[in-house]
Amino acid sequence: MSNPVSPSLKDLPKVALDLKSELEGFNHGGMKKAATAEKNVLPSAEDVRQEKQHSELIHGVETFKPDRLKHADTHEKIILPNAEDVAAEKTQQTQQTVIAGIEKFDPARLKHTETQEKNPLPDKYVIQREKGKQLISGIESFNPAKLKHAETLEKNPLPTKEAIDAEKVSA
Repeated sequence: MSNPVSPSLKDLPKVALDLKSELEGFNHGGMKKAATAEKNVLPSAEDVRQEKQHSELIHGVETFKPDRLKHADTHEKIILPNAEDVAAEKTQQTQQTVIAGIEKFDPARLKHTETQEKNPLPDKYVIQREKGKQLISGIESFNPAKLKHAETLEKNPLPTKEAIDAEKVSA
């Protein structure tokens, strides 16, 4: 590299006289002291290492060549049953336990009991006879003189032809 050359006086930018005199007469003592704090903190060595590791991983994924892979045969050692097999096995086990329970059943272990009917209900023929008696007595004792005359009023009549024509004209 070559040494930098100072510009000549004619190449320097021109400054207004009043600004130049103000800059030359500036008093640095009138300024307040201020502590400087660096706001742009440099990353730590751990941050740099993690970023480098991440970029290497991304680069490795981007430059991956699948033709370098070798073929591998997978051998399944444990095959889990599907839902249908599990359901079939459960029903088969249930049926076997029921059949085994029936075969082992000993009726001699049952105790003798006598049934006592405490509240007998009437059979259907008795119920029908009683219904028939009530219906017949209701019809025989009916008094049509107790009926009142009723007049039917039509509450939702259809509009007349004149009303329809008036609606058509107004629309």
